[in-house]
Amino acid sequence: MSESASASFRFARLLTVVEADIDELNHVNNVQYVRFVQDTAAAHWQAAFPAGEREQYIWVVLEHRVRYHKPAFLGEELRCTTWIGEVRGAQSQRFVRIERAADGVLLCEAETQWVLLDPSTQRPKRVTPEVEQRLRVAKW
Repeated sequence: MSESASASFRFARLLTVVEADIDELNHVNNVQYVRFVQDTAAAHWQAAFPAGEREQYIWVVLEHRVRYHKPAFLGEELRCTTWIGEVRGAQSQRFVRIERAADGVLLCEAETQWVLLDPSTQRPKRVTPEVEQRLRVAKW
């Protein structure tokens, strides 16, 4: 998956694989990786926009592209790292890498196209330069 060359800031969080994430093959189910991708995007959004500010926006997924590289197992700690790529109009490209924290092995990577909506109309709303900037520098 191609990455934006201008993506300098990266937001990261750690999570531990729990029993509910495991499938009949005894590793993390692929659907759970998509949840990790979405939860990481949400955590980044919450870090950039505190309660009281973020309610004026709604983000929805237009498209996910996910590539699975290696399995993750019960009890493993994963590092989920995300950053913003291209922003155009109401759309924002987001990348997520999921690695095993212990050794940095890449397990999964995703590219998601998000659309910003106005909550009162549920219509697309242009991503302002301020919103884009805050997503590019949010601290964790």
